[in-house]
Amino acid sequence: MSNKKKKNITLGDLMLIIIFIFIAILILVGNLDGSTNTNTNTSRVLSYNDKVFKIISSQENKQSENFINEYAASKGYNIAIEYAGTLDIIEKLNNNEYYDAVWLSNSIWSYMLDSSVSLSNSKCTSINPIVFGIKKSKAESLGLVGKEVYTKDLVQKIANGDLKFSMSNPTSTNSGASAYLGMLQALAGNPEVLTEDILQNDELQNNLKTLFTGMERSSGSEDFLEELFLNGDYEAVVSYESSIININKQLAAQGKETLYAVYPVDGVSISDSPFAFIDHKNENKKEIFTDIQSYLLSNEGQKELARNGKRTWYGGVTDNADKTIFNPDWGIDTNKYISPIKYPSTKVIKLALNLYQTALRKPVHVVFCLDYSGSMFGNGYNELVAAMEYILTDKAADDFIQFSDKDKIDIIPFASKSYLPWSTSKGTDTEELLKNIKSVRPNGTTALYPAARDAINLLKDEDTETYNLSVVLMTDGEGNEGNYTDLYNLYTELKVNIPIYSIMFGDARDYQLNGIASLTNGKVFDGKENLVKAFKEVRGYN
Repeated sequence: MSNKKKKNITLGDLMLIIIFIFIAILILVGNLDGSTNTNTNTSRVLSYNDKVFKIISSQENKQSENFINEYAASKGYNIAIEYAGTLDIIEKLNNNEYYDAVWLSNSIWSYMLDSSVSLSNSKCTSINPIVFGIKKSKAESLGLVGKEVYTKDLVQKIANGDLKFSMSNPTSTNSGASAYLGMLQALAGNPEVLTEDILQNDELQNNLKTLFTGMERSSGSEDFLEELFLNGDYEAVVSYESSIININKQLAAQGKETLYAVYPVDGVSISDSPFAFIDHKNENKKEIFTDIQSYLLSNEGQKELARNGKRTWYGGVTDNADKTIFNPDWGIDTNKYISPIKYPSTKVIKLALNLYQTALRKPVHVVFCLDYSGSMFGNGYNELVAAMEYILTDKAADDFIQFSDKDKIDIIPFASKSYLPWSTSKGTDTEELLKNIKSVRPNGTTALYPAARDAINLLKDEDTETYNLSVVLMTDGEGNEGNYTDLYNLYTELKVNIPIYSIMFGDARDYQLNGIASLTNGKVFDGKENLVKAFKEVRGYN
């Protein structure tokens, strides 16, 4: 037996052992995929995606999720589908976020991808025209039923104050951008191709400004456009034919008046829903992609897409469409050829989107209610300042969400109470607003409801023919000053149509914010992961 004294392991020794084991694990994990890349974060991402086939998809394809997942499960594929706005998808791919396939709403957006994104095997899966859906009684009273309608006819109805509509935002959604480009093309006289010079035509711009005066609500997603239309009191919507069909199904089930689809004969925007492979040199992923794409294009897959209101026939017309879906009583005519517009170059599309944001759209009057309660101290405050610096400066122009000279902006800070607003009547003059935002330090409780009430009172007398109105309410905690009842009573008493969009941060209570959204036909955004991203997203709705 040895007489050596056993050495006790100290806490320091134990920590060194743990560190060495942790480093060894990182080295092992980092080499599981055979990569020599020393970036352990990248290696983990690649390892995860070796097991999961990741698809990034436009939001309107969500209706097809169930039957695609069922097919994938039957083949033993582990797939994950993520949904995003069209321009968000382009940004994600250009920022090298990892996906194996992309299902865009329209092939025109693929030309905005950087050359580093290796796209291949892109095929159209369905056809989806973008049309005006107008309450049938309204369409009949305006003489839009049973006759050829031109875009200029709709502009005239809007100019006369006879027609108002809601539409997804052209700067964040495909349906909004495609509809806008279709209006541009038609009102420009259907030139061979839209050019920069044509965009600068004064008469064209004036006609488009007139058209957008009739836009009551703007939505940052097609899903929410359907939701706000069904929950509100609106007479028309511009969206996909499939969306009009889906809205009508729900209206009919509720015994309500349905919409009538109007297709301008001088040109309709058509989305071709391409499904494409993102090549990371993985043959197994390519086989999975090819199989899923083949299924989408098979008779079974095409029938499933058609059940969701997507046109899956080619050549323009068919006698075989299911009339319970493509219902002629709703103005859906599958026997009439639709004249598609010609999409311009990527450069002209970007110029057109910027022109919409800065000059053509109806101005907005938006009130930001910002939480300065004590819990915002530190990181919360810093993130809030960063988000507002992004929204209120030229940085926002990179994403086509900048304010214009004609916009009005108010900032209502709140903590234990709601304070007097800081205001500007020129949306590009924001230097003083930012100075004030940075001058306040977090302290006190959370006057959530009083701030919302003050915002509604500030907007209640605004001219809605000139401005679209909205409130953006940002909070990181429970509203513990004031109450929902007071806000409810004010809102219903005034009979206003002012949406409140809430950004949830920190320990904010979703039940409080969901209640406000339900009352005002607004929406709640999650800013807990990234507050700047949440503010960016909400700008697509106001």
